[in-house]
Amino acid sequence: MSTDATNQFLKLLPTLEDSHEQTPYPYDDWLDYQIYENKKKELQIELLKLQAWVKETNQKVIIVFEGRDAAGKGGVIKRITQRLNPRVCRVAALPAPNDREGVERVMGFCTTQEYFTFMQQAPEFERMLVNSGVHLIKFWFSVSQAEQRRRFEERATDPLKQWKLSPVDTASLDKWAEYTDAKEAMFSFTDTPDAPWTVIKSNDKRRARLTAMQFVLHKLDYTDKDEVRIGLLDEHLISSPKDDL
Repeated sequence: MSTDATNQFLKLLPTLEDSHEQTPYPYDDWLDYQIYENKKKELQIELLKLQAWVKETNQKVIIVFEGRDAAGKGGVIKRITQRLNPRVCRVAALPAPNDREGVERVMGFCTTQEYFTFMQQAPEFERMLVNSGVHLIKFWFSVSQAEQRRRFEERATDPLKQWKLSPVDTASLDKWAEYTDAKEAMFSFTDTPDAPWTVIKSNDKRRARLTAMQFVLHKLDYTDKDEVRIGLLDEHLISSPKDDL
């Protein structure tokens, strides 16, 4: 990204005073790096056990990672899969939708009819997956507008992170409220008993990563599971969509 493009992007960022949503976060400080690294290693050992169980028993596990731009989805995926065998664990990283795919109505990638058709079909499809024996876990990573702005600024000024910025990011900067409405509508359609959403507060990326890993490990009854090593979920960071609205 050129200097002019960077400056233009930063000018477009909403000021904190214009924030439409103040997502409360229960911690004032980020999790200590060494504590995070030690816990991550323990959880990755358990994930390897989970992978062995999946392979040996022919299980099928699908984990969906959703959230606003810069909510930390990619970082969570990277840490979960970091030590796993790519032949067993596969990642499908979808690009921004175009006018022929996706149901992202805020940016106009679909018609209203296409949107509602998808929202009606998605729960039925998920129900069929679950009824066929698939373990389906759906995460929504919830980031505050202030933290999202900080991450966008970091991406715009860090040469190693500028690839993360897309034209869609720039175009969506002033649509926080619209995306909030879209999130709530999505929850109302697709948060079902068969396939519920799990919301994780992700202002602190380290805590969010560990919480997601712990949730997956607690959810699945794999061989030689070590509950003590996994540890308790932080109830301050995890909730259902109804609690997040």
